[in-house]
Amino acid sequence: MALLSILTPVLAVLLCLVIGFMLLKPRDTGSKTTTAVKSNFRPWVDQDLQDNTEIRAREEDDGDWVDSNEEEEALPHIPYSPVRYSDETMLERSKTFYALMNQRRSVRFISPEPVPREVIDNVIHTAGTGPSGAHTEPWTFVVVSDTEIKHQIRLIVEEEEEMNYRQRMGEKWVNDLSRLRTNWIKEYLDVAPYLVLIFKQTYGILPNGKKKTHYYNEISVSISCGILLAALQNAGLVTVTSTPLNCGPQLRLLLKRPANEKLLMLLPVGYPASDATVPDLKRKPLDEIMVHV
Repeated sequence: MALLSILTPVLAVLLCLVIGFMLLKPRDTGSKTTTAVKSNFRPWVDQDLQDNTEIRAREEDDGDWVDSNEEEEALPHIPYSPVRYSDETMLERSKTFYALMNQRRSVRFISPEPVPREVIDNVIHTAGTGPSGAHTEPWTFVVVSDTEIKHQIRLIVEEEEEMNYRQRMGEKWVNDLSRLRTNWIKEYLDVAPYLVLIFKQTYGILPNGKKKTHYYNEISVSISCGILLAALQNAGLVTVTSTPLNCGPQLRLLLKRPANEKLLMLLPVGYPASDATVPDLKRKPLDEIMVHV
């Protein structure tokens, strides 16, 4: 009994240590897991917008990625003094620009009439002024005017789009589009004088062959596309924004684009056809799209 009375406190202490160890162990594991997740987290990759061809290479495990100390030196800052307008001029310019952009519509009836190539060069040059993550400029604009290549693009798009409408998109999506009278027939892909295919560069490739991270590449290229739409409207041209579902890999191969480029958008560009029509849509008023705090 004396021996038992001596051992009881010792056993109690040992039992407490075992329980404490068991409670602390999962916490340590969880901490390590959290650390691992954080180290793999790349907020500049737009997870909600990735397609099934997105590159998911782990930068820290891939020796082909450029080291941060191999990056270019810090850029010097230079004075920036844009034109400043009076309040009256600002108001007038903002109204004029809104009136111009409010005329923008998605037009599916495009004239085959030629458009000066220099105009296309200028609007794409304008799109290239968009902001991008770490100024990586992760966009490639492929301009197609060759008749045969345009037709091949149409064949690829229509084949996939018919499958989309009949099987992939679902009844609700198809019904929502029916009021706009759209379908998988894309005659404008043959007719428009230019097709502009916008590719996002999921990463850059340096002259030495190493890969360079392109932060927020999809958001950056999407902003650039918005500027392109404004530039086309300003030039008096029309287009319809097209995101060809499941066509990206085939079109990338057709146009001989590298593996780091993924198709984001396809724009047929030209003048509107003389008999062009558009749905009689109404835009939301300002108080439905803006919240002033």
